[in-house]
Amino acid sequence: MTLTLLIIITLSISIIYIVDEQENEIIASETRAWANILAQNSSLFLKSDNDNSQSALSSQLKKLISTPLINRIHIYRANEDGSIEYFSSYNKNLNFPAVSDKISQISQLSTIQYEENHLELIVKITQDQHLLGYLYIQSSLVEKQNFIKKLIYLMLSFLFFALLLAFGVAQWLFNKTDQPVAKLIEDIGQISQSKNYTLELANQPYKELDVLAKNINVLLSRTDKHINKIIDNHQYALSQNQALENRLSARTDALKESNQELLSTLEKLHEFQGQLVETEKMASLGDMVAGIAHEVNTPIGLGVTASSLLSDKLNEVKAAFDDKTLKSSQLKKFLTDGVENVSIIFRNLERAAKLISSFKKVAVDQSSAENCTFNVHSLLDEVLLTLSSKLESNNVSVSLLCPKDLNINSQPGPINQILINLILNSIYHAFEELDHGTITINVMNLSDQLHINYSDDGIGIDNSVKAKIFDPFTTTKRGSGGSGLGMHLVYNLVTQALDGHIVLNNESKHGVSFDITFPVELAAT
Repeated sequence: MTLTLLIIITLSISIIYIVDEQENEIIASETRAWANILAQNSSLFLKSDNDNSQSALSSQLKKLISTPLINRIHIYRANEDGSIEYFSSYNKNLNFPAVSDKISQISQLSTIQYEENHLELIVKITQDQHLLGYLYIQSSLVEKQNFIKKLIYLMLSFLFFALLLAFGVAQWLFNKTDQPVAKLIEDIGQISQSKNYTLELANQPYKELDVLAKNINVLLSRTDKHINKIIDNHQYALSQNQALENRLSARTDALKESNQELLSTLEKLHEFQGQLVETEKMASLGDMVAGIAHEVNTPIGLGVTASSLLSDKLNEVKAAFDDKTLKSSQLKKFLTDGVENVSIIFRNLERAAKLISSFKKVAVDQSSAENCTFNVHSLLDEVLLTLSSKLESNNVSVSLLCPKDLNINSQPGPINQILINLILNSIYHAFEELDHGTITINVMNLSDQLHINYSDDGIGIDNSVKAKIFDPFTTTKRGSGGSGLGMHLVYNLVTQALDGHIVLNNESKHGVSFDITFPVELAAT
């Protein structure tokens, strides 16, 4: 019987393994077929020079893809200079966070790669043996896994019924051939119910059972002695337990008082944490105010100097005119210098007005949590302008990669606050011991989601801090005024205000890299 069960289990495992391999081959075959079909349909859009070809291709992909097998599609265009760029994409569900482009993995994904819940493949998009681009496809393995689970449940049910049948046959054999054993068990059960361990079992007709009965009688005798000993120990334990309960009751009362004090302390701590978060927001605004004040002082100072010089020259010309000693050369020089000074005053006052306007817009956006339509590139320019003093004084350059015609409907305030905190965090932490630093901000729209990659080439984050970088009060400058709420504030703004995701990229070899994605609605340009 045991051998039969082992054969059934082995056969079940083999069937499941074969089905799993066949399902993998079927899904891989369907994925290749869909990849070739979609690549063929995408070639016309890649050759088109129409500005709407990207959105048109995205709409075409949504119409063509009729199977739940496909999770994501990326289309990349191959340029004439040999470079490859992102062109369009498809995402089955907006709840799926967008994935980064796979341009660097084209050679690796030219054959199917299996992950835990999906498989990936990249195929070429060609026309007349001319390479137009590449198509990245990601297919789901969830349906296959569900089918395997159902098959496992079916095999387990079959095994259960086989065991049940084996048990029934064994029971029938037991009732048929082992009546003496049943009588022996009945006698032992009566002794157990009566708890009279002084009784003994009768002699049995079979030698083996008789030996067993005698050994059980010895066991019953020893059990009786052991029970009496346990009763004595139990009485002693009761007295000890009573004393322990009295001590435990006293300690419980003391613990309740301590817990009440702890709850009060926690409530105060939460209040204090909220105040610190607000302080962190005001601190970033204070940094911008200091930078704007420094930037505005320079053009105003130049304007004051030029106006003072113009006033002195005007007084000289007026005195010469009153004394009737004014020469034409002196007047000509005054007019030339006057035009130059007025131009200096105008340029510097215009720069001061632009700085103040930018600061006002950033401050208003930072405090706003309402949806509105805005240009992403202009918003980032305003943020960088308000922080230009900080960036220049710390010798930090910023590389901004963002389409200038990207207009979205979202909340500018949280986006503003997120970038300000990330930039200030890089200035204060990443470039503290460096002579020069570079910040890179890469923005793109992927499948109705805005993707922001923020990175710097600073000293990076210690491995002991990475796991808790978004936790409150996590800071490496505890004794230098750091509150540890900057990244916690960024995490809350991304996940709660914008309903998005933020991830620290652990694959970055130098500095830090954050990937931020959140859903947006594209606005008409």
